Amino acid sequence: MEFDTRLFEFTEDEKAELRARHAASQAMLSPYACRDDEGIREFTQRYQDPDVYLGRPCFVVDVEKIVHNPFYSRCADKTQVFSLVRNDDITRRSFHLQVVSRVGRTIGMALGLNLDLIEAIAVGHDLGHTPFGHQGEDYLSDLYHASTGRYFNHNVHSVRLLKTIARTNLCLQTYNGILTHCGEKTFLEYRPAPCPDFSALNELIESCYVDQSNIRDLRPSTLEGCVVRISDIIAYLGKDRQDAARIKLLDTGDYDESPLVGKLNHQIIQNITRNIIKNSLGHDYLAMDEEVFAAIDAMRRENYEKIYKSDEVAGRITFVQPMMERMFMTFVDDIRMGREESPIFRHYLDQPMLRYPYSFELEFRPEDIAVDYIASMTDDYFVDLYAFLFPDDPLNGEVRYKNYF
Repeated sequence: MEFDTRLFEFTEDEKAELRARHAASQAMLSPYACRDDEGIREFTQRYQDPDVYLGRPCFVVDVEKIVHNPFYSRCADKTQVFSLVRNDDITRRSFHLQVVSRVGRTIGMALGLNLDLIEAIAVGHDLGHTPFGHQGEDYLSDLYHASTGRYFNHNVHSVRLLKTIARTNLCLQTYNGILTHCGEKTFLEYRPAPCPDFSALNELIESCYVDQSNIRDLRPSTLEGCVVRISDIIAYLGKDRQDAARIKLLDTGDYDESPLVGKLNHQIIQNITRNIIKNSLGHDYLAMDEEVFAAIDAMRRENYEKIYKSDEVAGRITFVQPMMERMFMTFVDDIRMGREESPIFRHYLDQPMLRYPYSFELEFRPEDIAVDYIASMTDDYFVDLYAFLFPDDPLNGEVRYKNYF
C-alpha cells in the first residue's frame, strides 16, 4: 500500500511558522538553559536534515522514545518502596517517574529551563531499576560483583538499558541526566559539571561499574539535570510517608515536623519547590536556604529509620536474595550451554521488544545478560518465574502478598 506523502509533509509556509514558533520559545529560555540545538546524538545519520525536528523538537523525541519503550511499561509493576502489597493507592515505580517529571517541570518553568529535557531525564531516570526496589538492587549488585568484580547500580543500568540494549540513540544530555540523577546525597547547591561528549559519558559509566563510591560524586552536565536530581528527592520525601500511612505502617503524627517544610506531601513539595526557585532565579546553579537543606536531610534520615529499615520494608522480602541468586546462576549456565528453551532465551533474548537483539559478537558476558534479564523483571514476573523454574523450592511458600481484604 502506498501512502500519499503530502499527508505527512509540511508545506513551506507551515515549516516557516513552526520554525518561528520554536525560535520564539527558545528565545524565552534562561541563558543557563540547555537549548534544543545543543542536543548531541551519538548516531546522527537520521538527523542530518535541519527540518527533522520540526513539530517534534530534539528532547521531545527523547521523551517519546522513552515512554513508548516496553521497558517503561514494566515500571508499573516495580516496587517503589513497598513490595508485594496489593493496594492501588501506593506508589509504583512508573508513578514516581511521573511525579519527578511534574515537580521538575514546575521548577524548570519558573527558572526558564528546557522543560522537554527535564521531562526526558525524569521519565527515564529509573528505567533500570530491579524488581523489589533498592533491596533488589543491592541483592543483584552483590551477585554481579561476586561474579565479575563489577557493581550494579540502577542509574547506570538505566543508561545501559536505553543506550546499549534498546539502542534508543538519545541525546548526550538526556543520558547524562539519567546517569547522574541519584539523590541519595543532598547538597546545599547543585552546580553542573562538564560532560562534553560520549567518550566522557562512557568514562563516567565505567567508573561507576568498577567503584560504586563514584556514584556519590556524579554531577549533571546541565541545569535541567540538576533540577531532576533534586526533584527526585522532593518527589519521594513526602510521598513515601503518605504511602506508609496508606498501608498503616505509620501515621503523620509519627514524624518530627519541620516548621519550614511541613508534614504532608503537598506541603513538602510546595515549600521545598518554592525555596529552590527563590534561591535559584537568575543563577547558573540551584540552591536552597540552609534551614531547608537541614530539614530535607533530617527528613531523609527519619524516612530511612522509620520506613526503609522497618520490618515492613526491609524484613518482608529477604527471601528474594536466595531466589535471585539461584535464578542468576541458572541463567548464566543456560547462556553458556546455549539452552534455548530457557526463559532467558524465550522471554528475553528472542523477544522482538528488544529492538536490536543481543549480538554475541559484542562479547557480552553471560553474567551481563543474566543481570539485564533479572533487572528487567517486574515483581510479579519474578515471583511467577521462580515458581515455574523451581516449583518444589520451599522459598515459594515465603512469598506472601498483603491483599486487599
